Amino acid sequence: MFQPICAPATALLPSAVGIIRISGPDLAGTLQGFLPLPKARTAGLRQLRWDGFDEKALVLFFPGPASYTGEDVVELQVHGNPLLVRRLLGRLQALGIRLAEPGEFTRRALLNGKQGLMEAEALRDLISAQTDQQLRQAQARAGALPPWIAAAKARIAPWMARAEAAVDYGEDEGIGLALDGLKADLKGLLIEFHVELRRSEAARWLQGGIRIALAGRPNAGKSTLFNTLAGEDRALVTEVPGTTRDVLEVTCEWRGLPLRLFDTAGLRQTEDRVEALGVARVHPVLAQADLILHLIPARDPKADPEVLKALAPFEGRVLDVRTQSDELDGDDRRLKTDDLTISALTNDLDALEAALKARFLEGQSPEALLGALATARQRELLGELVDQVELLLGLPDPCAAELPASLLQGAWGLLARLTGEDRAESALDQVFSGFCLGK
Repeated sequence: MFQPICAPATALLPSAVGIIRISGPDLAGTLQGFLPLPKARTAGLRQLRWDGFDEKALVLFFPGPASYTGEDVVELQVHGNPLLVRRLLGRLQALGIRLAEPGEFTRRALLNGKQGLMEAEALRDLISAQTDQQLRQAQARAGALPPWIAAAKARIAPWMARAEAAVDYGEDEGIGLALDGLKADLKGLLIEFHVELRRSEAARWLQGGIRIALAGRPNAGKSTLFNTLAGEDRALVTEVPGTTRDVLEVTCEWRGLPLRLFDTAGLRQTEDRVEALGVARVHPVLAQADLILHLIPARDPKADPEVLKALAPFEGRVLDVRTQSDELDGDDRRLKTDDLTISALTNDLDALEAALKARFLEGQSPEALLGALATARQRELLGELVDQVELLLGLPDPCAAELPASLLQGAWGLLARLTGEDRAESALDQVFSGFCLGK
């Protein structure tokens, strides 16, 4: 039986209302004398008095097991003064109710069968979402398991039973395993796993966001593009070279893509001390970027050699983009047809959108990726599932029944780890470390 826990469910900031959540067995007995509980699922007003404090609280009581955690749950709504909330938490601790660890409420919900591990991961991503697309992605993964997982288990289960029967009773009872039939059946499963892995590898960019750094010579159009993608004027734009002196950062959503954008100082040698400091800060930003957009004005005959030298260490993560196409006349436009050419000033950015979605989403639309597995844990297990089935399909025929039996059990175990039925403590620690205290 777990010890009762408590935590603030709202941020410890001055606000109209602060909420404290309590979970544990027999909370009516634990809180007796300090907080008489109202009827189940009925809000009740209570006067709380302790250590000279006198506070009114709106109280809700959810008896277990029909609660979020599967235990008794009590929520207190008090005035949102951070000091008041801390003092009330101190009083609860004096009653034997300890402070919760990050994610412990949801962890108890999982252990008590009220929630699945994948649902808990979706909840964590929902809480941390910063863009509309990330919200939609997290909501699509909440609730029931993806149907392909149940279908995969239904397809593997009978073959696993046959393989184990062949291992245990094959010699005595003449039970064999039709390996050609097994392989024919699992080929379709492998195709589904590959599809889901491809979706997962693309969805991770929607879930985590894409770090994009804008680099180039001064007046290459970096700040104009930065403002256009961000949807607001965050960077100063002038005709004076070297206007951007520091790295600017913004998190935004552009055409369904969650972006973390970095506008950098123009790369050049300069005697201006402040501008030189800004140029020196560019390299660390480029090193951490998922993609560097090397902006080259469309009228430039070729890229600046100094910029090319600065970007050389990041080959493979650099995309050349011709900017300011609105300044080209008809003949010049025809000459640039092989380049990725844009105009941030006129919002002519379709080519950039297509390039980003091809690179990170493999051409799939964000809407097509709703419900795809997106966490590193899920993606790793899905990759192992692909490997396991490929090993099985590569078995020689005939072979000892122990080999397919072992690989089928391995695939089944990976599906169990994916859904949380196999609750390895290390996996749970990884998932719940990203939660807030009151969740």
